[in-house]
Amino acid sequence: MAVTPVGNPYVESSDLVANYPGASEALAERIDIVGVNPFANAAARDAAIPSPVQGQMCSLNDDNKGYRYNGSAWILFSGAGNANFTNAATGTYTEVGINYKFITFTGSGSLVVDRAGFVDVLVIGGGGGGNGGQQNFIKAGGGGAGAVRFVTNFYLSEATHTVTIGAGAAGITGGFSRPPVGNNSILSSIIAISGGGGGAYAFDVGDGASGGGGGTREGGGGRGGTGLNGFNGGDSVPYSSATTTAGGGAGGSGGAGNASSAGTGGSGGAGSSNSLTGSAVTRAGGGGGGGTTGGAAGSGGAGAGATLSNGGNASANTGSGGGGAAANTSGSFTGGNGGSGIIVVRVRTN
Repeated sequence: MAVTPVGNPYVESSDLVANYPGASEALAERIDIVGVNPFANAAARDAAIPSPVQGQMCSLNDDNKGYRYNGSAWILFSGAGNANFTNAATGTYTEVGINYKFITFTGSGSLVVDRAGFVDVLVIGGGGGGNGGQQNFIKAGGGGAGAVRFVTNFYLSEATHTVTIGAGAAGITGGFSRPPVGNNSILSSIIAISGGGGGAYAFDVGDGASGGGGGTREGGGGRGGTGLNGFNGGDSVPYSSATTTAGGGAGGSGGAGNASSAGTGGSGGAGSSNSLTGSAVTRAGGGGGGGTTGGAAGSGGAGAGATLSNGGNASANTGSGGGGAAANTSGSFTGGNGGSGIIVVRVRTN
């Protein structure tokens, strides 16, 4: 019996009949390794091939896909099937017959991918902070939400990937500082930028993923910040007296409300709902604006605007904006903190 240059056995004319069984067995074993052998499903394959060798191939009838053993796992021929991570999963669930596992990052860390392939990813940047109130002339806007990046079938290579969770911006005291901007959240090439901070007397523009609410100004109303990835922040009412001025509402993942001439802060923009973890969760809402007669509520974990007090803080890991603060005849108050971002990665397991 001889072999081809790549190692496949064949029978020569000089071989004896007694050698045929051994030659046939060698040929069959070679076909088992280099051939694409069909199986009903993965369970049937694993029962038939308990100890696969690197390079062995097969196809599965239940998904009509071909697989190759890479030395540690069966992967699609292209290497672009479902990815797998080795981090401890945060949770698992089944949806329409498909099994998923997911991991939620609430702080920066690493995602270890041992099999390259596709994942679904939610990345939310840090929320902008609310600005502060000072005496009777500063009613501050709420912070804008961080960007929401939801990407399906995103390819991740076999590697340890850095996960960066953007911090929310700290609220400002007194209203004489620039709008407080949060930090970006990043996984691979997916970047979710931070939300814009709330405006105040001297600085009325807070640009960001979603714009911060405009603060009050003498001689004219402060405009809301520009939403670079989302919606603009709400505008404030021009300064006229301690009873009619109100801060603008922050831009969230929906449009923000403008301030009311009756002295009520503008409402925060609507948050964004996502079910990547198996249940719908609303995040990335805009912070409410501060007002003379009433602060406005935020949404999606955002902070509420305030009257004669500090703005409300956004909930952690929502990417929502902090609430704006408002003073009346005296006092100095602090805007609410923006919420930190979050990253969720989901993979299919069947």
